[in-house]
Amino acid sequence: MKTTPRLEAALKKLYIAFHNNTLNPECCKQCAVGNILDHTDAWKNLSDAHGSLTLNYVGTVHQTLGRKFNGYTPLELLKIEATFLKACGFKLPLHHKHKKPNNPTDKEVLFNGLSAVVSLLCKLDHISNVMDYTKLFEYKNEEKKQPVEFSI
Repeated sequence: MKTTPRLEAALKKLYIAFHNNTLNPECCKQCAVGNILDHTDAWKNLSDAHGSLTLNYVGTVHQTLGRKFNGYTPLELLKIEATFLKACGFKLPLHHKHKKPNNPTDKEVLFNGLSAVVSLLCKLDHISNVMDYTKLFEYKNEEKKQPVEFSI
């Protein structure tokens, strides 16, 4: 399956973060967007609350100027982070009084978050979900399928 350079880079970073235990939804440097942006937290200045989908003044300026961060616009970054947090079980925006998972760094919680993020990343790049395994099991009785290509 053909992917875009930004999707390829994001998937690699998220895969590495998941397996190296450097994925943490409550840390701006180790969350989904923090990992996509090379463990930086400057992206948190694009909105007033972690998990918000609303750009603040700084975020709006960057969005209006067409700025991209590792290939993603400020609005796309906020969507990615909100998707990750919500799929991990957080009530958005993050606040110490809001609902959150008992163990935010549990592998199952993180996997649920990453699955939702990968789906969104693919949708943003107008390609089918790379985690959709149903294509692997499709068959027709009379036709032979072409071998499936895998790339990460």
